Amino acid sequence: MSRVWSAGKLRRALHYALYDWTREMPRSKRLITWTGILIQGYAIYSGFARTLAWPWIWPRGGYLYLAVFLLYCFGYMLMNGMLTSEFIRKTQLESDQIAARKIQQTLIPQGLPELPGYHAETIYKPFREVGGDYFDVIDLPGDRTLFVLADVSGKGVAAALLAANIQALVRSIASRNEALLAFATQINQHLFRYAPAGRFATAVFLMLNRNSGELKFVNAGHNAPIIFGLGPMTPLKATGMPLGLFAEPNYEEGTAIVHYDETILMFTDGLPDSISGNDPERLLRESLLAQSGTTMSNLAALIDPELNEDDVTILLLRRNAC
Repeated sequence: MSRVWSAGKLRRALHYALYDWTREMPRSKRLITWTGILIQGYAIYSGFARTLAWPWIWPRGGYLYLAVFLLYCFGYMLMNGMLTSEFIRKTQLESDQIAARKIQQTLIPQGLPELPGYHAETIYKPFREVGGDYFDVIDLPGDRTLFVLADVSGKGVAAALLAANIQALVRSIASRNEALLAFATQINQHLFRYAPAGRFATAVFLMLNRNSGELKFVNAGHNAPIIFGLGPMTPLKATGMPLGLFAEPNYEEGTAIVHYDETILMFTDGLPDSISGNDPERLLRESLLAQSGTTMSNLAALIDPELNEDDVTILLLRRNAC
């Protein structure tokens, strides 16, 4: 069976062949690795030039080739030792990331709770093994449901640890049946005090009364959720700053109504950032109004794998007709 190489595969092969993989090593290991490579190159040169110390022929006879062989082996052992050490380090790191992903999967709701009169769907796609996006759906007394969506700055394990911290705080505050503003205020204070410098999170907290459709929300610098369906689209715009930036930011509580046959869209910035074209917001709105296909499938179709460089989380909540 003949193999036809596409232009993309050829570019990828050339990239792998010419890429300096040692640049990912710590500086000390990289220097030792290149020392081993240069020693091997010098040993090969010496074998052809018949000298270890140009321009003099030294050593002479069979001792030259023995010296060349030993020199080459020494360079090989240096290089191979460093590459093996780096391989073991990356294998351990990959194992830790896989373990972290399994733990994170236990924090993300695997199945949404039953919401009488509503239908919920989600997509959660971390860019790496673990991600900095977090969402939760929590049942509360009085036929209320809390929806939380947060996006931690950065990617990888560091962002995932901070997202897990936010999840623990949300669950703790929810168990005390605090007012909605308490979520943003208390989590902001915790992140400002304990998060590493430069780390913050955008988040949106929505409290839904399932009977009346009344919605209270606090948007901490997050992408505005959108209510759409019957009338014009209603964005739930930011009511405060992202979490962790300032010690005492002012948060406000907004209100809205989710009517029958209307839907709430909540998402992280990984969604619009992965949409190709000059106006991703317009394409996003058009997909919500499309008559063909389901809303979630239309949104998923917008994600361009070549542009997707961030975690993507989408949560749709539709209020069913009477």
